[in-house]
Amino acid sequence: MTDYEKLGAFYLGRTFDLAKGQRTDDLVLYDAKDLTTHAVIIGMTGSGKTGLGIGLLEEAAMDKVPVIAIDPKGDLGNILLTFPDLRPADFAPWVNAQEAEAKGLTPAQYAAQQAETWGKGLAEWDQTGERIRRLRETADFAIYTPGSSAGAPISVLRAFAVPPQAIRDDRDLFRERVQTTATSILALLGIEADPLTSREHILVSNLLQKAWTDGKDLDLPGLIQQIQQPPITKIGVMDVDSVFPPKDRFAFAMQVNNILAAPGFEAWTEGVPLDASRLLYTETGKPRVSVVSIAHLGDAERMFFVTMLLEEVIGWMRQQPGTGTLRAILYMDEIAGYLPPVANPASKAPFLTLLKQARAFGLGVVLATQNPVDLDYKALANAGTWFLGRLQTERDKARVMEGLEGASAGKAFDRARMEQLIASLGKRVFLLHSVHENAPVTFQTRWTMSYLAGPLTREQIRRLVPPAGTAAGSDRATGVPAARSTPPVTDGGASGPPSVPPGIPQYHLPAAGDAITWRPYVLGVADVTCTNAKFGIDQTERVIHLCPFAEGPVPVDWTEADLLGLELSAIAQGVPEGSAFAPAPPAALREKSYADWQKSYEKWLKANQALALFRSPTYKLLSNPGESERDFRIRLQQAAREQRDAQVQKLKDRYAPKLATLQDRLQRAQASRQLEESQATASKVNAAISVGSAILGAFLGRKAVSASELSRVGTAVRGAGRMQKESADVTRAAQNEEALRQQLADLDRQFQDEVAALEGGFDAQAEALETVQVKPKAGGIQVHTVGLAWAPFRRTASGANEPAWG
Repeated sequence: MTDYEKLGAFYLGRTFDLAKGQRTDDLVLYDAKDLTTHAVIIGMTGSGKTGLGIGLLEEAAMDKVPVIAIDPKGDLGNILLTFPDLRPADFAPWVNAQEAEAKGLTPAQYAAQQAETWGKGLAEWDQTGERIRRLRETADFAIYTPGSSAGAPISVLRAFAVPPQAIRDDRDLFRERVQTTATSILALLGIEADPLTSREHILVSNLLQKAWTDGKDLDLPGLIQQIQQPPITKIGVMDVDSVFPPKDRFAFAMQVNNILAAPGFEAWTEGVPLDASRLLYTETGKPRVSVVSIAHLGDAERMFFVTMLLEEVIGWMRQQPGTGTLRAILYMDEIAGYLPPVANPASKAPFLTLLKQARAFGLGVVLATQNPVDLDYKALANAGTWFLGRLQTERDKARVMEGLEGASAGKAFDRARMEQLIASLGKRVFLLHSVHENAPVTFQTRWTMSYLAGPLTREQIRRLVPPAGTAAGSDRATGVPAARSTPPVTDGGASGPPSVPPGIPQYHLPAAGDAITWRPYVLGVADVTCTNAKFGIDQTERVIHLCPFAEGPVPVDWTEADLLGLELSAIAQGVPEGSAFAPAPPAALREKSYADWQKSYEKWLKANQALALFRSPTYKLLSNPGESERDFRIRLQQAAREQRDAQVQKLKDRYAPKLATLQDRLQRAQASRQLEESQATASKVNAAISVGSAILGAFLGRKAVSASELSRVGTAVRGAGRMQKESADVTRAAQNEEALRQQLADLDRQFQDEVAALEGGFDAQAEALETVQVKPKAGGIQVHTVGLAWAPFRRTASGANEPAWG
């Protein structure tokens, strides 16, 4: 294990001696779990703030901690520029041609120069291409561009989906979600609305609250319709028409409609859903570093998207179990304007919520800015770690002092010393102040593994995005059965719905789109109860199967059924209106058939509907019923990290008394040596004065030596003996001090060896999971219904039929 590759520690750089103006050999290793109390990075342009931020995110990825990084400038995309082989050809597409020309070099020559510089820089900080390769293998890296197809696009329409139950159950969080969503929509329209006085804000808030309370999603088209025809009759105690007359509501609806009609808005409706879980993890559960670039957006669009993203992160956060270990990081570069001290933009409330509550869920928030006056004081006070670089103005320094004093958590705060340290900082030199440490540390940031090419253009971002269909984050769960996309029934003779006996229950799946043809299936709905005393399982699961009709003597074979990924509430009873219907086989129109199919369905469930659970042989953990392999691997990795941090903390607690004793003895030894040295120095001075006086008398020509002079000479001779003794005392004190230093070094080495012996390289992605089958208990199958289901299909441009439900 390399010296800086410690468990749960981020290698940020080496300490820097401000007095000597040079870095030392002492590593600066930041405890990952300390980031749960959040951090701010403050430094003027040219201070090295971006390099520190990217270095911090690199270390998080190395520790398998996922990241969402909001990038208003376009710099954070540099974290995708990692070249393990350090070849000039790797750097060539990313070098600045204008910089090359200014240096009198061709782009190829400049790329070679940059490759050499990066190789030397990494070597100087004891890093190699192999560490870069491990970085790339440990995490997935993606760049997203909402409102643009340059990177992977993000659809924001899902942002108006019903919030998670955890948020709906919390009145304050639910109210905050409603208000911030309404504020962000209005901000997109250029309307600065007061939640208490703006009728637009009040109306939109009431519409969102009504839809979400009823468990319904609300997108922009639906919002436009409801603005004109509200599903509510009163706002407060007054009629809707009195508060907001129909004519004015129509004008307001037109404003919202203009957003949809604006050229390029379709980019906001395309791409992966705005889903925090998908931004943090891949489909297999691998940790992901998602850079969300918003540099191309206007101010109103940025505010809208950032607010929606923050609310999505809060929703995800509230669904996680509590932990004291770092689970994920939310990073935002150049926070100015999103968390101001006076104004209240839409993004401010969710940011403050995260800073106050995210710690309990292991979510670390890191905010970077050039000017601390751009940050709300309450936000600064919630940051447990401060990375301070060069500051531009006295006003900035004063604000930092106020924030540091507020965040010192009751500890003694030496303002004068802190001001002196900050005034001495240079490029890439930062002051690390943490409430978890006893004293601040000045350090120089390490060389980043990522190539810092500067802000990425849209064309450069396009080069970083995989081909369509393979882009990171493109995975999507649907309700469409995966086994078959085309049933054996043809559209021949499609017409109106057939005549079905009243005793046969009919259902239809939700349709998406127009030009639908409805095809017949058999639908089975049952509750399956599986128990296992050994694993403590007693789980009842609702299952819905869709089975196609087959030709031949057995029209329904349940082994051909697919598990339907829809809730029963999404499946309507009755016959759908409109469109065409494919003919149903004769057996589907006989009531007796369904009694037989219900029996065969129950028999098939008993034999085949075992509860399959995943088990980790390393950590002896079992997946929860209904938990996907992806989610189990994510939970497994978090459990491994928590166990690792707990083991490291136990070691720290065990070594802490020994360390404190040695440090106390070392301090006393240092004081003793300094005392011995001062006494020896004083003896030398006194002896020199005594001898000097006698010699001076002789030089002045006196023939005889007085008694006092003889006494001084005698004192000097005796002093020489004392000097020898005190010199020996100094030597012994220095040796004692050095011995204690060696004991401290030995203790630290012993501690590090025990830390290294812990299992720190666990990778949930590589774990070969076992499968545990839990069969249904006797009498554990309860079939609710077996009926005729109508499934929607549409014909594609190529003439093929595809499912149109989900």
